Amino acid sequence: MRQVDLSVLVVVPALNEQDSVADVVRDVKAALPEADCLVVDDGSTDLTGARARTAGAKVLTLPYNLGVGGAMRAGFRFARQHGYAVVVQVDADGQHDPAALAELIAGLGDSDLMIGARFAGRGDYGVRGPRRWAMKLLALIMTRVAHTPLTDVTSGFKAAGPRAIALFADNFPAEYLGDTIEALVIAARAGLTIRQLPVSMRVRQAGSPSHHPFKAAVYLLRACAAFGLAMLRPRVEVKAA
Repeated sequence: MRQVDLSVLVVVPALNEQDSVADVVRDVKAALPEADCLVVDDGSTDLTGARARTAGAKVLTLPYNLGVGGAMRAGFRFARQHGYAVVVQVDADGQHDPAALAELIAGLGDSDLMIGARFAGRGDYGVRGPRRWAMKLLALIMTRVAHTPLTDVTSGFKAAGPRAIALFADNFPAEYLGDTIEALVIAARAGLTIRQLPVSMRVRQAGSPSHHPFKAAVYLLRACAAFGLAMLRPRVEVKAA
């Protein structure tokens, strides 16, 4: 196992998360004091950026909403520009538990990309209906593409090492689900080593998730379409970090 450089940047893409972002930043800094926390304010119209900055985060403000993929690409470019060796993506709603950060980063000792997997035997997080079927189908297919067992390919809780940062700074997809499914396809086809770590999820600190059956069906169709489009794109070579 190779030694992991601990120049870590935790990137938190955030859109109108003023009620939770400060707590997320404080939890990240408590769990990983040696890391820097960058909140990418993705065109928020509330106090997200101000509250993140007050909590001690660096804040990168986007002039308009790009979506999670666009915000994360900005975060990866910030990391490359400032010489960070590790980027960890953490959601701004508080569901990702910073207690798993150290273990997730440690996994980069023998991988390029670590996924915090929600359906791998830890915690009681679950989904039902078409959304669950889509996740299982995509996980099965991605297991073949990545040549490693994967159970959660739509997780937004991920740690990326130097090769992944070099790849994603220029090629991180901005489309719907691009930050999850398409990013994994790009990484796998570029020859990056992908692994997963079982993690527990927390109750979101603000807002509420949608479980409407129609939205779940739309998710199923869009997830499959995202995977298909990702497989049609040309392979991308990893540039030197």
